[in-house]
Amino acid sequence: MDQQPGNRDEIRDFLASRRARITPAQAGLPTSARRRVAGLRREEVAVLAGVSTEWYTRLEKGHIGGVSEDVLDAVARALRLDDDERTYLFDLARSSRAGSRTPSRRRDVEVPPRVQWMLDSMTMSSAFVRNGRTDVIAANPLAQALHAPMFASATADKRGRPNLARYIFLDPGSPDFFVDWTAAGHATSALLRAEAAREPRDRALRDLIGELSTLSQEFRDQWAAHDVLIRHDGVKRLQHPEVGHLELTFQDLDLPLPGRAVHNLMIYTAEPGTPSEDRLKLLASWSVTPAEKTRTTTENADSVRR
Repeated sequence: MDQQPGNRDEIRDFLASRRARITPAQAGLPTSARRRVAGLRREEVAVLAGVSTEWYTRLEKGHIGGVSEDVLDAVARALRLDDDERTYLFDLARSSRAGSRTPSRRRDVEVPPRVQWMLDSMTMSSAFVRNGRTDVIAANPLAQALHAPMFASATADKRGRPNLARYIFLDPGSPDFFVDWTAAGHATSALLRAEAAREPRDRALRDLIGELSTLSQEFRDQWAAHDVLIRHDGVKRLQHPEVGHLELTFQDLDLPLPGRAVHNLMIYTAEPGTPSEDRLKLLASWSVTPAEKTRTTTENADSVRR
């Protein structure tokens, strides 16, 4: 089972953490008063997966490169991994195989003008594109207005491009902006954990994780949990410095780009008829430039005349 060095610790810690969270009773195994581990023993996982204890022990030590998909699938079922965790395990196995050179789908590519046109057309939704490192690489005016504290943060790069993870963990004002700041941090670290398995050769990603680990105790704690998140959607509550409290639904969509690259399109909307919709409309009106207002008025007038 030859494999690339470097991710054995991740494999070991991930499998051990998942084993520790399952009790024998949950797994339908007999229990006893004398147990030195909080969750399942290695031999119990091996029984549930239908492999030998020696085989599973070797697997948990990080020797995963030559393991068949059937065995990985059996281990995933034994550890009750969810879909994201299962994908993460398979990504770790794929990246650990010696000589593996799976083409990256997260290359740094320019966002085509058509994508920016699409974003700008969403006048009542905040929309932005992020890459796997959580860099915001394109945004519409409403997204910039909604996330104004992040765009104005000192954690943005020299081009003014913000990074969600840096803002959440390194900007002291982010807990005032994100009402559920702990949940936002947990989701962001879990997204980076999944990305690290998908793109193990992304040096910029490794540098970002190293920076956050060095500077943020909260990130270190979240990273140590080995939680994984691939798709992120739901409800986000924000405390905007200008319009106040906003409760928004957000959707994470894959966005194919040239050269088979894939980034994420994030769309934030408000439920119709709610105070949050009124406040989002107010932000939208502020985010329209004078030139855009003139163009819209002219287009509307032309439409009426036709």
